Amino acid sequence: MKKLGFLSKFFKTWIDEYNNGSRYGLKGKILFEKQSNFQKITIVQTEKYGKALLLDDAWMTAEYEEKNYHECLVHPALTGSKSIEKILIIGGGDGGAARECFRYEEVKNIDLVEIDKVVIDVSKNFLPSIGGNAWNDKRLKIHITDGITWVKNIQNNIYDVIIVDGSDPKGPAQALFDQTFLKNCHRILKEEGVFAMQTESPHAFEKEHIEIVKLIRKIFGFADPCYGHVAIYPSGFWSWTFAAKDSPRYRNPFAPRLKKINGNFTIWSIRWQKASFNLIPSYLEEKLKNE
Repeated sequence: MKKLGFLSKFFKTWIDEYNNGSRYGLKGKILFEKQSNFQKITIVQTEKYGKALLLDDAWMTAEYEEKNYHECLVHPALTGSKSIEKILIIGGGDGGAARECFRYEEVKNIDLVEIDKVVIDVSKNFLPSIGGNAWNDKRLKIHITDGITWVKNIQNNIYDVIIVDGSDPKGPAQALFDQTFLKNCHRILKEEGVFAMQTESPHAFEKEHIEIVKLIRKIFGFADPCYGHVAIYPSGFWSWTFAAKDSPRYRNPFAPRLKKINGNFTIWSIRWQKASFNLIPSYLEEKLKNE
């Protein structure tokens, strides 16, 4: 992001994320900026997507576009897992993933593990619509700690669904793309559960995307990426990968559960889900086959 100076809090300008010789920007003005113990946290009032959150100068979420990300991350997992009573969310400090999980009355407990409390506080203050009522739901248990340590210390086969809602593989989120972390996620996931993770842009982060999908497949046995569009992220072309131990159950929604989901969707549907798993470009399909 550009060094905007004091006047950027009062006047609109272009705010950019830089990535490999490209930049991805929105016009707006900075409302809040703070360096926490882990990262720089910025809130921008954009012209196009409302208030938006950046972490270490990278776009994370925005009021009018966040469903393009959160609905796609959550629902293939929750419609496919045999049970969804106990859920773990690693990251997710904006509250959007938890909000989507609470569309299902079957959910009895969500452990939200966020390393940076400031992200939660800032999101509640500036982006309240993203978390919505999730922050006040007694089923949500917030743990301000390192997700790596959390999964290391949890007993085997405890969670029905694990959702890794982290940022890019750098800074505090880098270890979420590590083999040790993923093996612990496999260990604490129930046999008929589903693991979900954002796995970067196959265009802007092609190498990272291929490596993490292959690693998830190696560890879980069954894993597939699906693809969608998140306009504020580098290239706009994004991915989420789902995994399971027993079968690709994330591809086959549990029909009785579909009838009980609360609320209307902006992006996700059974038709979208089926298409998104088949939206893989041929060059990526070939690279993901090669060991």
